[in-house]
Amino acid sequence: MVRSGVDSLRQTISDACRVLAAKGAVSGILGHVSARVDGGLLVRTRGPRERGLRHTTPEDIRLVDLDGQGELGEWTVPNELPIHTEVLRARPEVGAVVHAHPPALLACGLKGLPLRPIYGAFDIPGMRMAADGVPVYPRSVLIRRRDLAQEMLAAMGGKPVCLLRGHGVTVTGETVAEAVVRTLALETLARVTLQVGPDIPAVPDEDQAELPDLGGAFFHETQWRALVADLDG
Repeated sequence: MVRSGVDSLRQTISDACRVLAAKGAVSGILGHVSARVDGGLLVRTRGPRERGLRHTTPEDIRLVDLDGQGELGEWTVPNELPIHTEVLRARPEVGAVVHAHPPALLACGLKGLPLRPIYGAFDIPGMRMAADGVPVYPRSVLIRRRDLAQEMLAAMGGKPVCLLRGHGVTVTGETVAEAVVRTLALETLARVTLQVGPDIPAVPDEDQAELPDLGGAFFHETQWRALVADLDG
């Protein structure tokens, strides 16, 4: 990847951290976003003047290899870097990873409330993600070692998301935009699930079949542009 592409991706990851903070999916200094690049990844690190994800700048996005070594200077990689590196090692289709601690997803995991397709046209991609199933990693541990990340991956299977019970969520995407929009869609579904309770029926199959496939270019990229624009609104 040429340098201009790396610099553009740094800005995108920086924006992603700020969007997640603005939407309440992360708070304070906890959570991180990464994207695959040739030979490694760009990842949100913690700097010498750390001010939290809401104030992330491109300078906080550092290039490292899959062993966490690289152009760090005074910055340090996340303790849970293995979440990112093991996903990228195992899943070649993944281009970006979000690890966040959204409060409604945390509450659903603790209550044992499954994320089901309880609404349709309100959020079609979110409904489809729920209909496909949201796996759960049951251990409330800090995933700071490769073996723990591999356990998480085993629970995740081939799905784009995994709820980490008592912890947070891991979300993947082909792009940073897709991973962020998926994270926010899951958190919205979790909030609604908490509000309406576990007995609301799922959207019937025939109604799900009526809902169009909006496609990533329309939904994820358009929604992403709106989310970034709101940062400056």
